[in-house]
Amino acid sequence: MKLLKGLGIALSLAVLCLLVVSTARADDWNRKTVITFSGPIEVPGVGQHSLPAGTYVFKILDSQSDRHIVQIFNQDETQVLTTILAIPNYRLKPTDKTVITFRERPAGQPEALRAWFYPGREWGEEFVYAKSRAIELAKETNTPVLATRTELATAPVEALKTAPVEAVAPTGEPIELAQVVEPPPVAATQPATVASNELLPKTASPLPLIALIGLLTVGAGFGLSAFSKRVVRTK
Repeated sequence: MKLLKGLGIALSLAVLCLLVVSTARADDWNRKTVITFSGPIEVPGVGQHSLPAGTYVFKILDSQSDRHIVQIFNQDETQVLTTILAIPNYRLKPTDKTVITFRERPAGQPEALRAWFYPGREWGEEFVYAKSRAIELAKETNTPVLATRTELATAPVEALKTAPVEAVAPTGEPIELAQVVEPPPVAATQPATVASNELLPKTASPLPLIALIGLLTVGAGFGLSAFSKRVVRTK
């Protein structure tokens, strides 16, 4: 009887573990990250271009092979503050913590958001600025900046997925993207189709099926327990 009870409990715990793992995967594909800034920052994209000091939530809205759409929410996720076009950027050594990089600005001016790296991932998000602003930033920081000719202030989100992206030098001249975005090594590009599929959100969640299995498992556990008691009583 104890063996049957233990079996029912073990199966129930296994289903609960599957539920936890599925939820974690759902959070992983959108890479939800809570970030607190101690000072104001400048951000590109559709929506606000300046964020005061405070806590914000970063999420991936869409991830294609060559560009990603990132959204920044307020702390309680009730409002999308800005939607940003980003190009995947490769780093050789992933870290176990979130990494945010900025473009250094003159004293008294907010730092400009440059890139976001999610913990444990080799790929990060290098943010794209409207071309006029990208040229200004490139001159101020003396470093190349990703740019698009699309008017980001009023562009619909769908337009970001096909917006042309280039890199501009401090002189204002266009340069190759590879001078701003680190391309992956050849070995990392081999399983590209698998990697891109893993980043995409699931079109149908397995949670309802897992929940049903959980209920059936719990019911089976109670049934086995009741049956074992009946067997003991009839002996």
